[in-house]
Amino acid sequence: MIPVTEMRAGRLFEGNGEPYQVLDYKHTKMGRGSASIRLKVKNLKTGVVTEKTFISGAKVEPVETEIKMVQYLYREGNDYFFMDPQTFEQISLATKALAGKEKFLKEEQTVKILFWKEKPLAVELPITLVFTVTQAPPGIKGDSVNASFKPATLDNGLEVKVPLFINIGDKIKVDTRTGEYVGRVS
Repeated sequence: MIPVTEMRAGRLFEGNGEPYQVLDYKHTKMGRGSASIRLKVKNLKTGVVTEKTFISGAKVEPVETEIKMVQYLYREGNDYFFMDPQTFEQISLATKALAGKEKFLKEEQTVKILFWKEKPLAVELPITLVFTVTQAPPGIKGDSVNASFKPATLDNGLEVKVPLFINIGDKIKVDTRTGEYVGRVS
């Protein structure tokens, strides 16, 4: 059992037979009473975000998960298909399970999938990924009075704001948490 006072963002636990991931943790103490712990959690099966409140002495059940490195293959309708490189087993995840991370996927890319009771729940991407710019308007020399960013389309179809000096064919790093430009890769 895990004391709720040890819960922090990213931690996993099981409640009512469902796997949850902590998104936010708040500890509040009011007057003479006992402290309460308020957790903002995401149900990993359904994707629903809710708040749960516990008293400070409460404990939760740890969730036993497995992480597998898999290779992204293709998309068909609302399903995304991955392959385990050791067993060649194909795994499919619905768009809802990817929670917005599908826009960063490229064919043959290696990602981590979180499994609970042998069922795939979520995809875990690296913090930054490298993409190639396929479309970008030319930067106008001297146009630095305003914010010096322009839209660029990447090789996976994602559109990102990039600095004016970025051209077609350049490789750039993108933060997968925010979808923002991080830097150019040489």
